Amino acid sequence: MAEHVPGDPDADDRFVRLDDSDMHVVQDGQPGAPALLLVQNAAVPTACWDPVVPRLAAAHHVIRVDLLGRGRPANIGGGYGIPAQARRAGAALDMLGVSRVTVIGHSSGCTVATALAEQRPDAVAGLALIDMGPTPAAKIPDRALTRLLLTRFPGRLLWRLKSGATIRKAARTGFARPVDIPDAFIEHVLAMTHRAFAGAMREPLRYLGERSLPDRLTALGLPVLVIFGADDQRWRSSSAAAYHVVPGARVELLPGVGHTPMLEAPEATSALLLDFAAAAPQRIATAPHPA
Repeated sequence: MAEHVPGDPDADDRFVRLDDSDMHVVQDGQPGAPALLLVQNAAVPTACWDPVVPRLAAAHHVIRVDLLGRGRPANIGGGYGIPAQARRAGAALDMLGVSRVTVIGHSSGCTVATALAEQRPDAVAGLALIDMGPTPAAKIPDRALTRLLLTRFPGRLLWRLKSGATIRKAARTGFARPVDIPDAFIEHVLAMTHRAFAGAMREPLRYLGERSLPDRLTALGLPVLVIFGADDQRWRSSSAAAYHVVPGARVELLPGVGHTPMLEAPEATSALLLDFAAAAPQRIATAPHPA
């Protein structure tokens, strides 16, 4: 399998055909190595993991999935609900022949990672969650531009007029450190429909509102790592303390880092993920197991 390099024509970068849609999948490392599944916020591309992938892929089979089909298509079977997105991720793993995996989520991708573990507890070795609040109350209110874009009207009209400059402005809250936002981020959002964008933003909050992440994680009894940028401008980093109720959960705050540690602090982030992945195959015997 070719190692993925942004723009590399030989990378294992493809669409996997599922029952209800095509899913964009990027693979790095060797198929026989322990598998890591990376799940990002559906409103950003798989390229958000690029800075950490080389380190992770040195000893792992790294799989990245684009839950909404690289911003396409406009309609996907099962809708944009978190359980439906998790089922598509699981179906992609089946297509790739992966039966055991450590799942790493970022932002709202953490809800999909958790839902996947709920659906397939015996297939998930552990969960690493990056910058996702435990409940909707941990959400820092969106800025006016984002709130306007999420409305039915004039949000849909504004979406048709969206530009790279507008997207870059809205994306700045994702970083506390100076980061050049990759063009892939802009292209990804420009390819999304308004319905897909709104679903990607709203459904994770619906999932959290039904049951908190710490409560869901406790019921699963899996090893858990929580990484949070201390200067996150989208989710209150103080809310990371709520994950301590999960038996055996490890919580790490990264000083001076915002909502996107993979881009802002790739070395520290990859080191934490590698350390966790090395220990993740063992379940926590004292934690309750789902009925």
